[in-house]
Amino acid sequence: MSFPLIVLLGAIAGVTIVLGLPIGRVRAVGAAPRLVLSAASVGILLFLVWDVLSHAWEPIDAALTEPHGAGVVALDGTVFGVGLAVGLVGLAFLERRIRRARGEAELPPRHLALLIAAGIGVHNFAEGLAIGQSAVGGALQLAVVLVVGFALHNATEGFGIVAPLAGGPVRPSWGFLLILALIGGGPTVAGAALGAVVVSDVLSILFLTLAAGSIVYVIVQIVGSMARSRRPELVAVGILAGAVAGFATDAVLTAAGA
Repeated sequence: MSFPLIVLLGAIAGVTIVLGLPIGRVRAVGAAPRLVLSAASVGILLFLVWDVLSHAWEPIDAALTEPHGAGVVALDGTVFGVGLAVGLVGLAFLERRIRRARGEAELPPRHLALLIAAGIGVHNFAEGLAIGQSAVGGALQLAVVLVVGFALHNATEGFGIVAPLAGGPVRPSWGFLLILALIGGGPTVAGAALGAVVVSDVLSILFLTLAAGSIVYVIVQIVGSMARSRRPELVAVGILAGAVAGFATDAVLTAAGA
C-alpha cells in the first residue's frame, strides 16, 4: 500500500473526532444534564484506559510464555512503567504550573478540555501506529477494519473532550473546537505515517502507556469536580452510559475481525 494512502487511512480514522465536538457549544443544558455529560465522559475515558493498557500489555504477556522472552519482558515492562509514570506525573506537573500561573484553585473547563484532548491525542497516535503497521505489512483488510473501528471510537472521544464545556458560562468558539480536534484527532495521521516506516512494539507500548497515564489524571480531575454535586445517582448513570458507548464501539471492531 502506498504511503499517501496509509496517511489517508489515518486521516479518515481521526477526522470523526469532530462529530462530538459541537456539543461543547450547547448552552441549553441544566446542572443535572451537564453533570451526566461530564460523568459520561468519565465512562468513555475509563474504557479508554482499559483499552490502551490491555493493548500495551499484550506483547509483554506474550513474551512471558516464550522460552527466551526475559529480555523482551524486561525492556517492554520498563517502557510500560516509564510511559505510565510520565503520562500521569507529567500532566500533574503541567496542571500545577498552569494553576500557579493563573492563580486558580482548579483548572477552568477550557484547560481541562485541552488536557483531555492531549491525552486522547497520544492514544490516537498509538492507534495510528497500528493502522500504519498493518497497512505496510500487507494486511489491507485489517487496516481498513482498524480505520472503521477507530473512527467509531473517535466519534465518542470528541464528546468526551468537550463535556466539561457543555452548558458552561462561555461558549467555546469554532476555532477553539478546531484546535481540540487537531490535538485529539491529528495524531492519528502522524501515527499512521510513522507506523508505515517503523514497526516497533516498544514504541507502541510507550505511547499507549503515556496515553493511559494522562487519561487517568484527567479522570481524577473530572471526578473531583463532580464530587461537589452530591448527586451520585446522576454520576453513576453518566459513567455507565459512557462506558457502554466505549465498549459498544469496541464490540463492533472485534466483531469485524480486528
